[in-house]
Formats: sequence, C-alpha cells, structure tokens
Amino acid sequence: MIQLKSMNEIEKMREAGQLLARCHQEIEKLIKPGVTTAEIDQFVEDFLASHGAVPEQKGYHGYPYATCASINDEICHGFPRKTPLKDGDIVTIDMVVNLNGWLADSAWSYAVGEISETAQKLLDVTKTSLFLGIKEAVPGNRIGDIGHAIQTYAEGEGFSVVREFVGHGIGQSMHEEPQIPHYGLKGKGLRLKEGMVITIEPMLNVGDWRSKVDANGWTARTVDGSLSAQYEHTIAITKDGPLILTTLE
Repeated sequence: MIQLKSMNEIEKMREAGQLLARCHQEIEKLIKPGVTTAEIDQFVEDFLASHGAVPEQKGYHGYPYATCASINDEICHGFPRKTPLKDGDIVTIDMVVNLNGWLADSAWSYAVGEISETAQKLLDVTKTSLFLGIKEAVPGNRIGDIGHAIQTYAEGEGFSVVREFVGHGIGQSMHEEPQIPHYGLKGKGLRLKEGMVITIEPMLNVGDWRSKVDANGWTARTVDGSLSAQYEHTIAITKDGPLILTTLE
C-alpha cells in the first residue's frame, strides 16, 4: 500500500535528507587515491552519530555496514573494504539516514583522481538522467514517464540502464510501495499523487545492463566487467512540482 505523506512528515524527511546531503559534501572532500571505502564508511557512521542520526541500512537483512560502496564494475551494494582506492577508479557511496524515525536515501558517484573520458561521460550522463527523471515526478504523471525519460536519454548517449534494481517509496521504512523502474513506456504505470515520496536512482552501465551477484549475496556487478555509476535523490511529489529532499540547494 502506498503511504502518502503530509507536508509536516515531508519536512521531517527533508531534515534527514539535508543531513545526508551534508554528509555527501564531506565524503567528496575525502575521495582521493589511497583512501579506503572502509575509512569512508567509518566516517559516515561517526558523522551521523554526531548529529543524532543512524545509518538505516546497517543491520537491514543482516547488511553489516553504514554505507554501500561500489567501485568500477560494481553496480550497487558493494561492501566497504580496506583496499585503497586508485587513481582512475569511480566509486558510488549510497546511504540511508534515519533521523528521528524518518528516512532519506541518496547515492552519489565520485571520480578518484584523474578518470578516463568514458568514465567521466558515464558520470555526467547518469547524473543528468537522474534530473531528467525528477522533472517527470509531478502529480498526474505516471511512473513510466520517469523511466522513459531516463532510458531514452541514457541509451541515446550509448549507455545501458540496469533493470534489476529500481527506485522505491520511502518514509519510516526504507522500501515502501511503489517501485520506480528507470526504464519504461511514457504514459504507463501507476499515476503519481501529491504526498508520495520516492527515490529515483538510475544505475547506468558502459556495457551490458545485466548484473550478477557476488558470493557475499549482496554486491551486484556488471556481467561484462564494464563500469557502472549511480546517482540518487529522495523526492516528494507536491502540487508545486518535485521537491528534492536530499539536497542543500
């Protein structure tokens, strides 16, 4: 069942989202060759604790970390590790913040040092596709409008759209209805209503869109070893248009 949120509840989620955005600002300063994603994960846990928040995904179905840290060909749910990041890597840091019982979810992909032209284009196109999807998140539109905008642009730029992992509703639970695919047909799917709060989180690959899961049961990576990137915001559907909850702008 879809749980519509009041403006008061949306404001509580926005407070969580702004804390999350500040955390990403600090992460951006840390990303460089030689740092480890384990160090970033510990930073996030400490940062959230110092602001009275907790990392919601830690312990979720047994997930052991405060963040997901996905490097290069890892699509999502990468485990933080003690291996140093290298010049030319790309890394996606994804986290869910719980502040006073209300959640916000955001992922960002980062360049480590100097990256290839292909990797930079992947980051740029993935970020743009997120905002094209957000533009469609208005009352009266359909879920397919979001996915269509993302898929049309991404594939037009030569990248593939991951199908197995999708956006979702969010509130006091991490995963609520509805699901938000990042591909689809314009005018199809559930109609968006004022009060919905959803994540839009396109994952694009340089090569094949399909994924495989590591032996840890969590980490998904591209089947062909190609690079993958992801950008994600939590969005409230309002009468005045999409309200991005996980930004300081």
